[in-house]
Amino acid sequence: MGRPRRRGRDIHGILLLDKPQGLSSNDALQKVKRIYNANRAGHTGALDPLATGMLPVCLGEATKFSQFLLDSDKRYRVIARLGQRTDTSDADGQVISEREVAFTAAQLETALESFRGATKQVPSMYSALKHQGKPLYEYARQGIDVPREARDITVYELQFIRHEGLELELEIHCSKGTYIRTIIDDLGEMLGCGAHVIFLRRLQVATYPVARMVTLEQLNSLLEQCEAEGRAPSDVLDPLLMPMDSAVQQFPEVNLPLIVAGYVKQGQPVQAAQAPAEGMVRITEGDEHRFIGVGEIADDGRVAPRRLVVENPV
Repeated sequence: MGRPRRRGRDIHGILLLDKPQGLSSNDALQKVKRIYNANRAGHTGALDPLATGMLPVCLGEATKFSQFLLDSDKRYRVIARLGQRTDTSDADGQVISEREVAFTAAQLETALESFRGATKQVPSMYSALKHQGKPLYEYARQGIDVPREARDITVYELQFIRHEGLELELEIHCSKGTYIRTIIDDLGEMLGCGAHVIFLRRLQVATYPVARMVTLEQLNSLLEQCEAEGRAPSDVLDPLLMPMDSAVQQFPEVNLPLIVAGYVKQGQPVQAAQAPAEGMVRITEGDEHRFIGVGEIADDGRVAPRRLVVENPV
């Protein structure tokens, strides 16, 4: 017989990890999961190994609400290397062309302006988007080019930071599904010199506070400190977590009496006072406003549960 599976903790919440460079998002996720000894974990939008910055890691029941963070806006700081185009649009790829950098400041501003606002973007072949069940990057590594449809994106803000020699630095606030590598590659082609990403940092996801980000080094240091002092790691690790409902703070709250909330927990739509006319809502129960899940306003005006917390955090 095989050894029984070791059971972890039922810990629920969202850690704002400051992902280090050189580590895949999944590797970072697994490290956080081990540090917290969590039963379940998932991240909300992968960062390339080259990229650093905010990677919300959902633990336990919070994984049910990760999709809403995938759909949220993001903010990035990016440095492009001008004059070289790579097959992956970043420094991890192979250089496929080199050209002179000879654009003017006016040409640069005109090019940057074309990316602002609502536009369409053709995703890179070196992305995790799937075609017939396989990520595009697997086809790309085999030299296979898959036709991709342009997708709607919005660049809310594209701020010029600096242009020094062969480096161009920008800050970009954009909608879900925006590939910064693709923006830089397209910009390089528009300027006639080629470009690729050499530095990328995700500054923010949704409205999460940057000050709450923690590094793997900080987490491991806290573990060592707890071991040295004979303290339970949960005493110092768990307070670092954001609450589950922080992933759905953009939805209006519908607070239900305990008896009515009981019907929602059984999957039944209910009437609710002061509910909005339509859309998604964040459902809480009782005077403590305990978060129990998200719902949607049905055609008849009732609150219909969509994703529910099975076990609330203590």
